[in-house]
Amino acid sequence: MTTQTPKDPDDYDGITFEVIEAEQLGDQKKVSRGVYLVPNLITTASMLSAFFSIVASSEGRFDKACLAVFVSAFLDGMDGRAARMLNAQSPFGEQLDSLADCVAFGLAPAVLVYHFALHELGRIGLACAFIFSACASFRLARFNVQIGTVDKRYFIGVASPLAAILITSSVMVAKDHANVSPQTLALILAVWTVICGLLMVSNIKYYSFKEFDRQKVPFVGLLFGLLVMSIVLNDIPLGLLVIGVIYALSGFWTTIQAKMSKSHGKNPPNQ
Repeated sequence: MTTQTPKDPDDYDGITFEVIEAEQLGDQKKVSRGVYLVPNLITTASMLSAFFSIVASSEGRFDKACLAVFVSAFLDGMDGRAARMLNAQSPFGEQLDSLADCVAFGLAPAVLVYHFALHELGRIGLACAFIFSACASFRLARFNVQIGTVDKRYFIGVASPLAAILITSSVMVAKDHANVSPQTLALILAVWTVICGLLMVSNIKYYSFKEFDRQKVPFVGLLFGLLVMSIVLNDIPLGLLVIGVIYALSGFWTTIQAKMSKSHGKNPPNQ
């Protein structure tokens, strides 16, 4: 990616597709043209997978729609790591990632759960699905404006990929194990969808695990991880749902601990 001095807006021919970003290099402000290929391609692949999930949901192919959301979540975790490894972070990439997340973890799960069950409730089901999608957008917007002002070790509110996995795994579990009427299932998933949406915009603190991979843990931690994987492999959708619910509940404990420490005039745990 080359850098050069800013040009007058009239110099653009209006035809060529180009991304131009202002960069601060020391005391000098320069303009860079182009984008980093690898991380942005991964982000685009995540959005493609989410688009496929939406199409599959509308056609009633719920297994493929669920799998596509999981693929989006995996790719979402990869693009940031690729950008950091290649030193290819940019404002364009950050904005593209947020927009892709809005589609992958806001719109795709909402469309999935609506076509799977919530359509039984008519406009109420539509409203519940929209609440989840809107909360995902609010959560991503809040995350963007709070970068650099909050502790990176914690998320404020459930991260949108986890909320999407909670919805997607719930659909898979309901598809395989639910033995209730369509209306009852729709009511249960409607309440669950709204809860997951509200958790995203809540002020509950969740450990982000961003520094976890750079820290050593006791050997028993590896054995615990092996046990968790064994349980998940027994029934992957149910195992993922249980782990997701446990993590969602853990935020309440973290938040209560922080408030109790603050009320006693102490620093919050791990801060």
